[in-house]
Amino acid sequence: MVFDKKGTTTTVFQENIELSAFLENLNNAYSKIENDHLIINLFSFSKLSAGDVLEFLELSNTHRGANKSFVLVTNKVSYDDVPEEIVVVPTLQEARDIIEMEEIERDLGI
Repeated sequence: MVFDKKGTTTTVFQENIELSAFLENLNNAYSKIENDHLIINLFSFSKLSAGDVLEFLELSNTHRGANKSFVLVTNKVSYDDVPEEIVVVPTLQEARDIIEMEEIERDLGI
């Protein structure tokens, strides 16, 4: 698992691993990154479904409940295919933009 930290945002990604193992590793390493906004890069997964993305829902809810951003990045699943409680975008730049917008909303108390 690779962590790329820039400021208060950490991008997490990993190559050549099954989704279940990735999610287990992410949960095990969560205490190291729980205070950062998280971008979870899922581009290394050649097959991904809306059901696979929902596997991240509990972790997303926990993280967002702590007033931190949690964004999944994949172009294989549309944000229309998952509940609005989980944020899915097709590019890393859009993930950074979402985090920036959410930080502004938190600062404004929205």
